[in-house]
Amino acid sequence: MKIPFVGNWRKKHGPAFGVAVFGEGGDAGDGTDGGLAELLSECELLRSQAEDAGVELDDSVRSLEALDQLVPRWREDEDVLHWLGNDAGLYLGTVLVHHAPGAAWVIWPNGQPVVRLASGREIDVVEAGHAWAVSGAPELSQFYAEAAES
Repeated sequence: MKIPFVGNWRKKHGPAFGVAVFGEGGDAGDGTDGGLAELLSECELLRSQAEDAGVELDDSVRSLEALDQLVPRWREDEDVLHWLGNDAGLYLGTVLVHHAPGAAWVIWPNGQPVVRLASGREIDVVEAGHAWAVSGAPELSQFYAEAAES
């Protein structure tokens, strides 16, 4: 759908991105509170694109490597690029929370979901997902490896 004022806004400001989660409290703990982890792990568009390419997203580190190998056909569509970036970031966060010891979802006061590592470092995984969707760098698997180390 082509809406002139949206196209003009994007030219001036670039694409908007992000995910906001609002509710009570700011710490999602282990992600079981209210099904937050389940909600954030849905990533429907990413899962659909991956399935079409024969990639199974099983929340494993190996699946991040498989995503890094996908041909980035989504870059041709700004709307898909935006949503895929969100999904890629949330999927990266899901893998971190499942596999990096002590990692947990945290919701910033503005509603932004981030992953807090055992070290206390908080990672804006949605921003990382957008960078991956737009340019392929850093690779999701590389980002995971660096984050899991800290």
